[in-house]
Amino acid sequence: MPNPTPSTPLPRTDRVWPSTEVPGAVHRLVGGPGGRVHLVEQGTGPLVLLVHGFPESWYSWRHQLPALAAAGFRAVAIDVRGYGRSSKPAAVEAYRMLDLVADNAGIVRALGEETATVIGHDWGSAVAANSALLRPDIFTAVGMLSVPYAPRDGHRPTDGFARIGGDEEFYVSYFQSPGRAEAEIEADVRGWLTGFYTGLSGETHVPQDHAGLFFVPPGGKLSDRFPGGPPPSWLTQADLDVYSGEFERTGLTGALNRYRNVDRDWSDLAPWDGAPLTRPALFIGGGLDASTTWMADAISAFPTTLPALSAAHILEGCGHWIQQERADDVNRLLTDWLRGL
Repeated sequence: MPNPTPSTPLPRTDRVWPSTEVPGAVHRLVGGPGGRVHLVEQGTGPLVLLVHGFPESWYSWRHQLPALAAAGFRAVAIDVRGYGRSSKPAAVEAYRMLDLVADNAGIVRALGEETATVIGHDWGSAVAANSALLRPDIFTAVGMLSVPYAPRDGHRPTDGFARIGGDEEFYVSYFQSPGRAEAEIEADVRGWLTGFYTGLSGETHVPQDHAGLFFVPPGGKLSDRFPGGPPPSWLTQADLDVYSGEFERTGLTGALNRYRNVDRDWSDLAPWDGAPLTRPALFIGGGLDASTTWMADAISAFPTTLPALSAAHILEGCGHWIQQERADDVNRLLTDWLRGL
């Protein structure tokens, strides 16, 4: 089983250049256990590591970088391995959770720090939670956006995903076969991303019932359920330029390989079955986000699973892309929490 600790010395810095997307921030390349890690950082002070989800990049934190820097923190938003300018290992198993935790630990070291607060959104929330669970010596507090912490349990994930689809196919099951989802998405990256972002936004919300956006009809594609119409107001054409440009360059395989490791994660994390996450924690969810509503039981279990939880906030009317949809609210909640740690 991989050890979520870098075992070899890591280079401090390979390259630094100013950001055109976030004035005052800089891009940086550092060495990590899986190769090159690209990140964008702004500010000085205690390190706050920001981990994005699917299908995004460091850019999903563009509103948080200046806000956290102004509040007295060193804010660092990474491209998770497989995304953007970070390395993209060829092996599917290189995207298991333990490797992503090791990446986060390596980034802290490469930046010359010993500890950090880690905050994640979507898949990044799970990566952040497991970073604090497996390496509490490095990650002293954890913030989770959209996806609540749920400890590993006795049920193999793909078995559960196969059951909940019924006559249709749950999206995680659809993503399992290499090349299948890639063929759909890469045929029109910008159009697919626009539909996916739009369907999960609070403004243009698609009700997440059985016929919702997360289920693939027999013989169909995930995009068959995407809504029509313009994207939400928080998502500009310039934002779509950034997101689509990155995925048109890199493809989607690295991003999708995260889903192809859910059973490996389940096996790897068996020693932590049912384990509470004891570091100080914060949760922020969207009232219209299926990740929040479908995982209501996980939120209800927070007194047991997150015994050091500071607060859990639900932003009514907000969808899945919480730090972009409601940037001011999220910035306020994050900075207040960070200052109180």
